[in-house]
Amino acid sequence: MLTHPTATLPVPSPEAAQHSARLVESIRRDIAAQGGWVSFARYMELALYAPGLGYYTAGAHKFGAAGDFITAPELSPLFGRTLARQVAEIMAHSAPHVLELGAGSGKLAADMLAELERLGSLPISYAILEVSADLRARQQALLRERLPHLRDRVHWLDALPDKFSGAIVANEVLDALPVHLVHWRDSAIAERGVTSAEQGFIWQERAIGETGLLQAARQINVPDDYVSEICTAARGLINSLAQRLEQGAMLFIDYGFGAREFYHPQRRSGTLMCHYRHHAHDDPFFLPGLQDITAHVNFTGIADCAIDAGLDLVGYTSQAFFLINCGITGLLQDTSPEILRDYLPLSAQLQKLTSPAEMGELFKVIALGKKLAIPLCGFARGDLTRLL
Repeated sequence: MLTHPTATLPVPSPEAAQHSARLVESIRRDIAAQGGWVSFARYMELALYAPGLGYYTAGAHKFGAAGDFITAPELSPLFGRTLARQVAEIMAHSAPHVLELGAGSGKLAADMLAELERLGSLPISYAILEVSADLRARQQALLRERLPHLRDRVHWLDALPDKFSGAIVANEVLDALPVHLVHWRDSAIAERGVTSAEQGFIWQERAIGETGLLQAARQINVPDDYVSEICTAARGLINSLAQRLEQGAMLFIDYGFGAREFYHPQRRSGTLMCHYRHHAHDDPFFLPGLQDITAHVNFTGIADCAIDAGLDLVGYTSQAFFLINCGITGLLQDTSPEILRDYLPLSAQLQKLTSPAEMGELFKVIALGKKLAIPLCGFARGDLTRLL
């Protein structure tokens, strides 16, 4: 786990500090209402999604150079343009509809829609499920600015549709789902939760009370004195999507591993990570509401859940292989190397998206489908399903 002393992190503005203090008090009240202790999953849910106060539901900038981290769509338009190639193929063999989960700034939607238009593969509808009213407003503003002629095709949802056919896209969504922290020690299994302290919050462990969580923890073989995450929310999301998907495929792009690497003996402190103004550290109690809290994705758990829910595992590979398979290098060639002002930045962006030292290997892409009779182009080479 990364350790970065929070004392060295940038100091928030007085307004931001007051915002965090309001969220702290809200979480304190929730802890008190639940008997003085909450699971870390509950704490993470409140820190990220408490209405009007959580990291993703309040109005602070999160993405890009001015925010706390940079996602692939913010890094380069090549990402969305390349992903559009795979989305077009899925729609061609299912239905001309796209559903994006957690659309961030809206840049991925804008880049994909523009490329789908160039390909002559515009969806009839592009739906965005966004829990943050602030982010929804930013998405609407960006799409109005960049693609005003497509505004009738894009709409926003408050909940998953009852039925859906087409392509579902989720970039860096799974890592932001609340996780339970579990401690395996002395042949016992405890859940690491949160309680209030004078200066904020502290850890406190209790016996696991949730049957499903305890069953999942018992199936994991780790050394003694080992702490890691179990994301039951991911199972709920996959089950909900599986029930609604009639035909098509869903693409999840995120950082993570298969279970053997996720629960590797050397990863005994888990994968929990926080992002604040482009600094990574491991203290989730630092300035709640002003920092992102994430955990890597256990892609084996995602695949197992999908199969149990009746979905097909269509493909699993690294982001590098996926983007190259979908033709990202060809898109770079659309820009002449002689125009250095345009070509050099795009070339550097492609390197960051595909390099093993950058995002290329840590980020994975998993495709889950139903009634899709074709192999997908993004998984033509570099199959990693053996690692699940």
